[in-house]
Amino acid sequence: MEKPTVALVYQAVQALYHDPDPAGKERASVWLGELQRSMYAWEMADQLLQLKQDVESCYFAAQTMKMKIQTSFFELPPETHIALRDSLLSHIQSLKDLSPIIVTQLALAIADLALQMASWKGCVHTLIEKYSNDVSSMTFLIEILTVLPEEVHSRSLRIGANRRTEIIEDLAYYSSTVVTLLMTCVEKSGSNEKMLIKVFRCLGSWFNLGVLDSNFMANNQLLMVLFQVLQRDETSTNLHEAASDCVCSALYAIENVDTHMPLALQLFQGVLTLETAYHMAVAREDLDKVLNYCRIFTELCETFLETTVKSPGQGMGDLRTLELLLICAGHPQYEVVEISFNFWYRLGENLYKTNDPALHGIFRPYIQRLLHGLARHCQLDPDHEGIPEDTDDFGEFRMRVSDLVKDVIFLVGSMECFSQLYSTLKEGNPPWEVTEAVLFIMAAIAKSVDPFVYSPPGCFENNPTLTEVLEQVVLLPETVHIAVRYTSIELVGEMSEVVDRNPRFLDPVLNYLMKGLREKTLASVAAKAIHNICSVCRDHMAQHFQGLLDIARALDSFALTTEAAVGLLKGTALVLARLPLEKIAECLSDLCAVQVMALKKLLSQDPSNGKAADPTVWLDRLAVIFRHTNPIVENGQTHPCQKVIQEIWPVLSQTLNTHQADNRIVERCCRCLRFAVRCVGKGSASLLQPLVTQMVSVYQVYPHSCFLYLGSILVDEYGMEEGCRQGLLDMLQALCMPTFQLLEQPNGLRNHPDTVDDLFRLATRFVQRSPVTLLSSGIIVHIIQCAIAATTLDHRDANCSVMKFVRDLIHTGVSNDHEDDFELRKQLIGQAMGQHGQQLVTQLMHTCCFCLPPYTLPDVAEVLWEIMVFDRPTFCRWLENALKGLPKETSGGAVTVTHKQLTDFHKQVTSAEECKQVCWAIREFTRLFR
Repeated sequence: MEKPTVALVYQAVQALYHDPDPAGKERASVWLGELQRSMYAWEMADQLLQLKQDVESCYFAAQTMKMKIQTSFFELPPETHIALRDSLLSHIQSLKDLSPIIVTQLALAIADLALQMASWKGCVHTLIEKYSNDVSSMTFLIEILTVLPEEVHSRSLRIGANRRTEIIEDLAYYSSTVVTLLMTCVEKSGSNEKMLIKVFRCLGSWFNLGVLDSNFMANNQLLMVLFQVLQRDETSTNLHEAASDCVCSALYAIENVDTHMPLALQLFQGVLTLETAYHMAVAREDLDKVLNYCRIFTELCETFLETTVKSPGQGMGDLRTLELLLICAGHPQYEVVEISFNFWYRLGENLYKTNDPALHGIFRPYIQRLLHGLARHCQLDPDHEGIPEDTDDFGEFRMRVSDLVKDVIFLVGSMECFSQLYSTLKEGNPPWEVTEAVLFIMAAIAKSVDPFVYSPPGCFENNPTLTEVLEQVVLLPETVHIAVRYTSIELVGEMSEVVDRNPRFLDPVLNYLMKGLREKTLASVAAKAIHNICSVCRDHMAQHFQGLLDIARALDSFALTTEAAVGLLKGTALVLARLPLEKIAECLSDLCAVQVMALKKLLSQDPSNGKAADPTVWLDRLAVIFRHTNPIVENGQTHPCQKVIQEIWPVLSQTLNTHQADNRIVERCCRCLRFAVRCVGKGSASLLQPLVTQMVSVYQVYPHSCFLYLGSILVDEYGMEEGCRQGLLDMLQALCMPTFQLLEQPNGLRNHPDTVDDLFRLATRFVQRSPVTLLSSGIIVHIIQCAIAATTLDHRDANCSVMKFVRDLIHTGVSNDHEDDFELRKQLIGQAMGQHGQQLVTQLMHTCCFCLPPYTLPDVAEVLWEIMVFDRPTFCRWLENALKGLPKETSGGAVTVTHKQLTDFHKQVTSAEECKQVCWAIREFTRLFR
């Protein structure tokens, strides 16, 4: 890009915002994006801010400044840093009244500069000294002081742990000065709402960073102002939200209560005074304020959770905190109680770990009241028509209730709760919406109710409540509300273990579910329940296989979702696997026939609009049948599914050929073939030659990564067969060539993470099944080089596959599994490491410092550990060389890593006695570069 004029940049910004032609906007956007990536952006942004022509151009310039400082600060020589700082401060002062969003962008630019510019010492002190006496500068000063603590942990800035620690210590030192400034602002501005909002936002930001002194804050007037604002009925919505956010930040900051006692006490007592204000907000039907109070009460409970569990009812373990949450649970809007769910999860988890019956007894009444409230919130509207919706907001809320109930039910007792819920239905005659909600909660806990009860002397018998519930539910008349029938079917599906223990119920249950299956709105939920029954009652269901087969044949006559139809076939396949071996082949053939006929029909049709009809529905159905038909076959017996799969292969092969250009359909074909191969294992040997030939042939033209995955399945099944190894190696080499061409393109690795993932799954299977075959081949050098390049890829699955390949490869030279080829493997790994070891270690260190997120570090640690176990002295030398190549300073002049930190890390890694020590060392070390 050539250097543009300011006039041209201004013109492009105008086009971006005002050009009526979308194509013109798009061209302007692309050109301005290119400008922002260039060196000229610094000067152009500065000039636009000086010109101050309009909001759009100033916003673009301010945003460009912020972005350049965040991502390209290294472009500027150190001697320009002071001039840049002074220029930004001048711009924010001159533009302070133009627009708040411009002030925020410039404040972020100044904050990001201060964090990176090591020579700007005591920036907070400098700014306060310069601007605090000028009332007109107060808005942007507070904005800078708000975003500064927020940016300290920004992922956009890689300032490193050393610089971050230095900054946090600096901010902690000046924190009381900032709080005093904020209090002065409040006193001077009186009841100026905008200023109060800014003050609370700023205070919250400093609380979030965790640098405010607890003793100083406990006695500070600002805290009193906060609670006064929250107690006042006339406080506006925006101010109320800002004050609530600030109190939540303060509560979060003192999570370690013991080290913040004075402030903890003030906040605890302050929040307890808000109950009256909550009731007033409820009376005024002010939902925004109600939600804010519930957030505060929840944060209070989360902060004092450990205290409450350790000393319930004493001091700051006062159980009035739980009362506040239960008051919120009584609010008619379900969004209010939903805020507190995370606290109840955590409370349940804490109490489960302590496993103290006396303690459980203290909290039981609170959980009982919560469950009662949740059951009420789950009620549908009395005028609701049709079945309960799963996908709308209320449906998602009910699913979260179901999860929460499952997590806390142990405190009340599943059986006790189930019986109480049932008795409310049995003894009363509640309206349909109450019945449906009770059945919904019963369905959530049905699986955790023990199907047996202890009956002296020393006997166990069927739980009478469960059997009675099942008996009554299947007798529900078809005249009840459709939602009640829907949820009762869900409950029956969840009670499949009761059916398994009481086979006499199987016929009435199946009849009940079949009625549902025939109704449009109930078909999918009934199919899911039948699937559950098939999964749990496989042996009892064998006698009903013909009925299942009839359903499967007529699958498309029922109004099923795709997922429900596949689930029914899964249930049928699970039952099929329990039939006598001699019947399985014929029954499997019958079960597959519908899908095979449909595929043949599609293949025989002339393509409409040049496109063949979509076969994915049938491929997915075949895949689920193969996946779950897994009969027990003794050694030497022919697999009963082998013949069927051989018969189906020509149809799958033809489908694959017809749709070879369509990645989605090819993926489904490969998935189907994968489960077919897994189903019969070595019994699919006759397919190996034609399948590999077709895979390689199509892959040369259309490199779909699923072929690599399917290749890994074939290597897993046949890689240990002497007669198959060379053929599989030929397959690998044939697949690698187009793969390398694809990945060597510009950004090839980043653009094709699935290909990287599947390539290294295939290579790893080879290492596991036939390492010498792979290590002795010419392709191994190229695969290792590709792996080294791919270690930088920030993609969870792809990176995991690459690291696993390298780890397993080196491990074959480490683990003496008493196989004859161990010495040869060790020698071959030695050669590979001699060739690539230094490059690999250097790349891994660079990668984990600059490219990869922290969750990938355990994988990197495992690779380094294996290299070290293989040859510790050489690894020590390689690691030392790699560390020498790392940068020691940031572009802003801050020290990234000291010599002592480098030597300490080297020593920690090379003297580690287990892999997790390497992982800890890397985790700490890489923080220096983040």
